[in-house]
Amino acid sequence: MQYSRILKSEIYAEWNSGKVIIITGPRQVGKTTLLHQICKEKDPKYLFLNGDDIEIRNLLFEISEKELVKIIGNKTTVFIDEAQRIHNIGLTSKIIHDRLPTVRLLLSGSSAIDISSEINEPLTGRKWEYHLYPISWSEFKDKNGYLEAKKDLKERLIYGMYPEVLTSPDNQRRVLTELTGSYLYKDILEYGGIRKPEVLEKLLVSLALQIGSEVNYNELANSLMIDRNTIENYIILLEKAFVIFRLNPLSRNVRNEINTGRKIYFFDNGIRNAIISDFKPIELRIDKGYLWENFIISERIKKHNYQNWYGKHYFWRTYQQQEIDLIEECNGAFYAFEFKYNPKKNQTFSKNIYKNYEPIETEIINSRKF
Repeated sequence: MQYSRILKSEIYAEWNSGKVIIITGPRQVGKTTLLHQICKEKDPKYLFLNGDDIEIRNLLFEISEKELVKIIGNKTTVFIDEAQRIHNIGLTSKIIHDRLPTVRLLLSGSSAIDISSEINEPLTGRKWEYHLYPISWSEFKDKNGYLEAKKDLKERLIYGMYPEVLTSPDNQRRVLTELTGSYLYKDILEYGGIRKPEVLEKLLVSLALQIGSEVNYNELANSLMIDRNTIENYIILLEKAFVIFRLNPLSRNVRNEINTGRKIYFFDNGIRNAIISDFKPIELRIDKGYLWENFIISERIKKHNYQNWYGKHYFWRTYQQQEIDLIEECNGAFYAFEFKYNPKKNQTFSKNIYKNYEPIETEIINSRKF
């Protein structure tokens, strides 16, 4: 059972743009499936090269233009999967783009750690880059219908939206347990220079227990008994591997606003819950409010990335403990959201937010209205 991905129409639109098409995103979110599907529909005789295959990596290692021509032959589309594993893939891609203009090149990568540094300079002005995430709520709803999707909301808050999780309802825990093993962090361990994977695991548990709360790097460093710089580097690597993302505080230097700190969320609730080995039903959880917040904010991030939205995301808090979960800024306007799982829970917005951030719209998002 395949899900129709929003990015498919975007890639279709750029198919004949003459630029290299690149998709990055976490492992197992469907990058390879999506690009295979598009290639089969647009150019069935395409050439597929798998960067996870050591023979392919050796074949493309510092390859010459003459050798590339021999390998590609009369193919007009080349799809290189897990491209970040191929040495000098940026320069190789540049040769294909510049010297073989009749060849359309597509790349996928499970991590922005290595592939970005490899491709950014050689492919400047020559590429369209996209991020693919776990299934979005919009894609889930389109596949299953609104009513069925809504019925499954509680399950999704616990088990998340990874494709294999959705297509294996009887094995959700097992799939997530395997995903959160070293496989999910393979690129971090290989390319990030991490010498102590056990520290990475402890850091992930700490971050998973703090979703929705401000994260203090010094406290993390002390509790894990490593230096602050290492904490910062690991968190950056986890972001580049699409495991987590950060929200920074919004501040206009108003005296009572907090302008330091950050909140950290997971791109997928299921991954977060697997890290702490907690799959209790939503009704039995004391963290249901944080799970709801993580779910909705991650869905907003997916939605805005797929829509090529150019605004910014923040949280807001004052020293008087006034707080707003998410504020979006776009074209000089602000949109403030509070996320409350319980539809009966009342919430009002601080007068200061209306006073200091105009124009601004506010809305409370609960599990009945989202």
